Order: sequence, then C-alpha cells, then structure tokens
Amino acid sequence: MNRNGQCRMPLKKKILIGYGVGFVLMGLVVGWAVLNLIALGRASDAILKENYRSILAAENMLDALQRQDSGILLLLLGEVAPGVAQVRENEPVFWEWLARAKDNITIPGEGDLVQAIEAEYQGFRDRLFELTRQGATHGGLKPPPGNVYRQTIRPLIAGVRGACIQLRQLNEATMYAASVTAGHAAERAIWSTLVVAGLAFAVALVFSLLLAERIVRPIRRFADASRKLSAGDYAVQVPVEARDELGLLAGEFNRMAAQLGRYHELNIDQIVAERNKGEAILSSIDDGLVVFDTALRVTAINPAARRMLDLEFTACATLGCPDILPAAKVCDLLREAVESEKPAAVPDEQRIVTLPAGAASRHYLVSVTAIRGRDRILSGVVLLLRDVTRLKEVEQLKSDFVMAASHELRTPLTSLGMSVDLLREHIAQGLPARDRVLLQTAHEEVQRMKALVSDLLDLSRLEAGRIELEVDRVALPTLFDHALAVFKSQADIRQVTLAATPADHLPRVRADANKITWVLTNLISNALRYVPQGGHIRLAALRVGPHIHVSVQDDGAGIAPEYQTKIFQKFIQVQGRETGGTGLGLAICKEIVRAHGGTIWVESTAGQGSTFTFTLPAVEPPSVDRRNP
Repeated sequence: MNRNGQCRMPLKKKILIGYGVGFVLMGLVVGWAVLNLIALGRASDAILKENYRSILAAENMLDALQRQDSGILLLLLGEVAPGVAQVRENEPVFWEWLARAKDNITIPGEGDLVQAIEAEYQGFRDRLFELTRQGATHGGLKPPPGNVYRQTIRPLIAGVRGACIQLRQLNEATMYAASVTAGHAAERAIWSTLVVAGLAFAVALVFSLLLAERIVRPIRRFADASRKLSAGDYAVQVPVEARDELGLLAGEFNRMAAQLGRYHELNIDQIVAERNKGEAILSSIDDGLVVFDTALRVTAINPAARRMLDLEFTACATLGCPDILPAAKVCDLLREAVESEKPAAVPDEQRIVTLPAGAASRHYLVSVTAIRGRDRILSGVVLLLRDVTRLKEVEQLKSDFVMAASHELRTPLTSLGMSVDLLREHIAQGLPARDRVLLQTAHEEVQRMKALVSDLLDLSRLEAGRIELEVDRVALPTLFDHALAVFKSQADIRQVTLAATPADHLPRVRADANKITWVLTNLISNALRYVPQGGHIRLAALRVGPHIHVSVQDDGAGIAPEYQTKIFQKFIQVQGRETGGTGLGLAICKEIVRAHGGTIWVESTAGQGSTFTFTLPAVEPPSVDRRNP
C-alpha cells in the first residue's frame, strides 16, 4: 500500500492470485478424493488378502476329499489299483491346502475349524489306511462293502466336509461384512468429496466474482469514456484508482483525451477551411464529377455534373447509377471497375457518350478512377464527364471538309492523270531522258494523290456511317486464302514465309467478305514492309466467347510503345520508317472493324515483332465457355 492507501499490486499478479486460489481449491478436492480412494483400496485389499485364501483352501480341500471318496468307492467295488492310486494322489493335495489354511488364520474361530478339519481328516485317513492294509475287496470285507462305506467311510467324510464348509462359510461371512464396511466407506467418501468440492466451488465462485468485478469495473469506465470521446466529449476523464496496469492505462487515456481535445480545438478551423476549399475547387471545375460507392450509389456530385445530368434540384443520396445516367454502357464501365478493382482499358471512341440536353444533345468523354482506402481496399469510384461536344463538332466539320475536298479533287486529278498518261504514251518517246523522268515522276505523284483521295473518301464514308456492308456468313479459311493469294508472289520474292493457322474448326463469322479481306491485305502489306528477308507472317484465329479473334503476326522490327496507341489515327506514321503510304490504312481498318461491331488493337515489342488483332461476331453462339487454339 502507498501513502494514499492505493494498491500497487500489478493486474497480472491479481489474475495469477485468482488462478492460484482456484488451483489450491482444486488440489484440496483432488487430495481428499485420493485419500478416500486409498482407504477404499485398503479395505478391498484386506477383503482379498484375509479371506480369499481361506475360501480357496476350503474349496480345494473339498475337491481333494471328493476325489478320495471316489477312489474309496472304486476300491470297494473291486478296482483296487485305480482306487488306491486315486486315494494316494489326492491325499497330499488335501494336506497342502490344509497347511495353507493354517498359515492364513486371521479371524476368530478360524483356528478351531482348521484343527477340527485336521482331526476329522486324520480319523478318516486312519480308517482308510486300515481298509487298504486289509486288501479290501468285494469278497474280503466283512461286513459287505456297502455296509462298510455307509457305516464307516461316509460319516468320516461327512465330518471332514462339514468342517471345510464351515471354514468357507466363516470366511464368506467375513468377506461380506468387509464389503459392507467398504460400501459404507465409499458412501462416506462420495458425500465427503461432494461436500468438499461444493465448498471449494462456492469459495472459488465468490472469489472469482469479486476479482472479476474488481477487474471489469475499470474496463466499464473505459468503455463509457470511449463512447463519450467518440461523441466529441474531449473533457472526459477516467478515475485512477490503482497503480496497476489498468491504472497506468487510465492515466494514458486521460492524457490522450486531453491531447485530442487540444488538437480538435487547434485544427477544426483548418479542417473546415480545407473542406470549403475542396468544395470551391470542385464547384469551379467545368468537368462533371460523380462519386459512387461500391454498390454504385451516388455519394457526391459537383455542380457541373448536376447541370449535365439535369439534377439541379434533385437529391442524390438515394440515387444509383441507372437513375442518373441513361447510357447503360457507362454503368457497365463503373460496374466492371468495381468488380475488377481497377478501371477497364477502353478506347477513347468507346468512352464517348451522348446525353440529351433539352432539344439538342451533347457528347461527353467518360473517365473512371478507383478510390482506395488506407489499406488499398476499394471504397468507391469517381466518374469524370468531360464535355467534348465542341471537339466532336469540329471533327465533324473536318470530316465534311475532307469529304468535300476529296470529291472536288477527284475530277481534276482524273483529268490530270489522263493527260499525263497521254503524254507518256504519245510524246514521251521523243523527249529527252530528263523530261521523261519528270513525266514519270508526275505520273507517280498523280497516282499517289488519287490513292490518297480515294482513301480519304472511304474513310469519310466509314466515319459518317454512309458505307453499306454486304454482311454474310463467311468462312475464315476463305478470307485467309484470298488474302494470302494476293501477296504470295511478293512473299516469295522477299523470301518471307506467309502462312495461316488452320481455322476449319471455327464457326463462320458475320462480315462483309470484301471489306474484311481489305483489312487483312492492309495488315499483311504493312507486315511485309517491316519483316526482314527470311521472316515470317502468320494469320491465326481463335474463339473467345461470342467473338472470333483474327490476328496477323510478324517477327519484324516491332512498334515502339509510344506509337501503339496512335497508329490507328489518321495520318500517323512511325518516325524513322519510309513506308510510302498515306497514313490512312490502319485508320480505315479500325473504321471497317468498328462497323462490324468489333475492335482492333496491336501488341508489339520493339525488335521482336507485332501482332495486330481484330474481332468479328461468330454466327453460332458458343456452346461452352472456352478458347479454341
């Protein structure tokens, strides 16, 4: 005890003392039970040692006497030799067990019975010896054998048997009395053990309740103080009643509450200012921001998004994604981001959605960003809506201008080409070599311009959706054969292996055969430009769900990562490569594939080749979810 009367005993020591009291009481009960068991064991041992031997001796003497009786009968009936042998064989057995009975005299009256047995048996033995000496037979005994046995032998045997039976009954009675005594002792042991155990249980229960209350009472105070602290009451204090671990914890808790109170007072204004700053920043952003939880319920939305989604006066606390976004694919993107815990990689053209805005409509570029908590666990997603209506209008104007310019350029280019061709046919032979070179250069440039105008017109029609597709059920081997036949001679000249993986096991695709063949020939043509002599180009196809993935793989120079996302745009060419193309081939491929409802992409590693892949819808739905090689 200290000067203030407070206990300095550690909490651990209190708990150990509580356990110690329980162990002591348990040991007391166990010890008492062991003592009672020892007493019962001694009583049982006494029953076995003191009486069982005498009973066993009496039983064996009766058995030996019975066998001698049988031998006498044989002797009296004329079977002298077997009768004498049986009598003599069992006589030492009787004497042996009689001797054991003498050595085990433990109760009153047992000695007199043993002496009576010895005296009776000695008289029986003398009479038996006399009969044996006379050579008793049926013709030699006087009176007859039956009278001898009834008048002489049987009374002697009855006397010995009676004494043996009395010895056995005396010991059995003693054993019964001992067993009764042992039963009483067992009953007393049971009741005494129950009483001791009950007292020990009561003491342990009372002690445990007192100790538990002494330990739990401060914990309850901690719980009450914690609830008040979480509710914002930073002035809460836990009384320190002892100097044990709970007392130290109470002191630390009080210091923590005081520090939290000071921190709260110092930082509440700063937190409010930062929150207001964040809300001001979000309000000033022209892009729409909508925050969803993992169940795709709206948790926050900025004013720009309210205007875009016409939610100016609508409460958003209970709204879900389908309630505010009529475009289903946006909700699908959000759902996929939540399920995979990362935003899906989607091309830019597929991230543009059109939403109604009064009598008109506006176009928005959608971006999804994951929100992660402190343990990197996904807690929600942020949807960014960027208004690209002006860009779409500019792009449409540009496409319209390109289409108009291409139409206007086609007629003069055709006339110019015809004029150059006439000059080459009729006048070129009489011109100097320098003029013929210039005329040939003009012919090549006119052809390049005509190809460029034709590509621009095709691309404009595809982008505007004005080109009609002749969709049919097409077999992939047919497409592969047509594409390979176009470049067979060029591949042989350059010693390039051009082959296709067998696709007979795959279903037909729904496509315009001419347009898809154009896509394949364009991809093969690009591969031939970059594959070195002795290289390989392979066409392959495999089934993935309801689509067929068609790929053109080469082992050429590959494409740098910074160009892999740009090469499908118009007029984009990889720097450092002289291709002689217009830069529109891959853009036209992308528009043709998109018109078929598919996508196209490239996978490439610099120096190791490239693989261009596009998807086409399969005619038959897949029977099982698998990929065919």
